Amino acid sequence: MNRHEYYEKLKARARDVRAQYGLDSPRVLRSHLRGIYRDQEIRIDPWPHKLKGLRGAYFNDDLGATVMVAKLPPEPTIFTLAHELKHHLFDCGIALSYCGLSNETEPIEIGAEIFAAELIFPEEDFVREMNKLGIAKGKCTSSSLVQLKHETQTTLSYMGLVKRAEFLGFAFSGSLPKTGWKKIEEQLYGEPFYKQLLRRRRAKLG
Repeated sequence: MNRHEYYEKLKARARDVRAQYGLDSPRVLRSHLRGIYRDQEIRIDPWPHKLKGLRGAYFNDDLGATVMVAKLPPEPTIFTLAHELKHHLFDCGIALSYCGLSNETEPIEIGAEIFAAELIFPEEDFVREMNKLGIAKGKCTSSSLVQLKHETQTTLSYMGLVKRAEFLGFAFSGSLPKTGWKKIEEQLYGEPFYKQLLRRRRAKLG
């Protein structure tokens, strides 16, 4: 099996998992992953601190399957749980697999990233949503992805959306920013309510 075949097999398995557990939108939550983990008898070991260069790890020993997740914001946590689920489903013959900066270019880790992205927001669904928004191939801008995220409420991160848009030809490589997405959101949809509330409270205290 070559790499392309391997990655396509992972995508297909991710879609099967979505169907099996009733994931019918690109808004996959931590509660969804926790339910899958319970069914798969995988323990989650949340570490209460950040680990430099390490997002998560999968252990499979005489105590059973365990996934360690570093302290991360909600969306990276969801992606990491999906990433480690791939190791459980496909790489259970290994005793330990960790996901971090030092091994992110290895096929087994690239495969886990592909599986996680497909589990959260399948390519076919991404294309359909882009077509619904009238975004043609090669015409995707940063505003397009903010609109897509707003309309679908997907929990795939902006960087995940950027990779998907570039891979599927909606955007040219390097044409989309790596940071500054919250600012673009506010430009398009206004200041979030929690920020308005915080500013009002500070004004009262001041």
